[in-house]
Amino acid sequence: MPQVAVERSGSVAVLTITNPPRGYMDAATVAELDAATAELERDDAVRAVVITGGVPGVFIRHYSVHELEALARQLRERGVAVDPARPLPPRDIDRVFGRLEEMPKPVIAAINGFAMGGGFELALCCDLRVAEEGPYELGLPEVRLGILPGAGGTQKLPALVGAARALEMTLRGRTVSPAEARSLGLVHELVPAGRARDRAHELAAELASLPPRAVGHIKRLVRASASMSRAEGLALERTLFLDLLLSDEALERMSRMNADDRDIRDA
Repeated sequence: MPQVAVERSGSVAVLTITNPPRGYMDAATVAELDAATAELERDDAVRAVVITGGVPGVFIRHYSVHELEALARQLRERGVAVDPARPLPPRDIDRVFGRLEEMPKPVIAAINGFAMGGGFELALCCDLRVAEEGPYELGLPEVRLGILPGAGGTQKLPALVGAARALEMTLRGRTVSPAEARSLGLVHELVPAGRARDRAHELAAELASLPPRAVGHIKRLVRASASMSRAEGLALERTLFLDLLLSDEALERMSRMNADDRDIRDA
């Protein structure tokens, strides 16, 4: 049974993830996400992507612990050992999450329920996060299993809440309610139950209506700001600014604004 469904509506694509009955992510989910996101990245008709959960009350509960246990036993039987001095290469899940961050199209998470562990790490890859009010939690509780957030959580959470708060949450394995997630800046908007997908689609349609090249350049710059020096970031910014300034679309929009004496907000 497929776990990932893609629905296109104009220039917005909605990607729904379902793995009943409890909404876990597993290797099959990752493989389908890989194929679906690669296709959406290539599709020029799609300008924004929404990701949501298909199991009621669940975005993605977390990665399957059954699968993780089986993997651990298999690797131990093979005598596999890890040397921290020799980092491992990226895995399939890293490639998928990286694509969401790096593709020039904005990606919005419509969080409609539990999003913990790998599910929350997927949400952290998205550019915007809309969460429904409700009796569920978000966060990275992996330490309670004797492991750690292994798909980007330890690196992305501090960027949102600061190192001190990220340490408190990950060391304790503490999950939070949607309301606390909003107060901490983990989600951008909190909406009534049942409204996450609709609101995310509204935001996606708004972003899809904007010049896609400008949207892509802005996403690239902001995403790269944490990994570049200030001088490198400013150099890339002025380069991409001129790239856009010389484009047909920018010239047409600026000319129209000036001719009609419009406010820049209405350009």
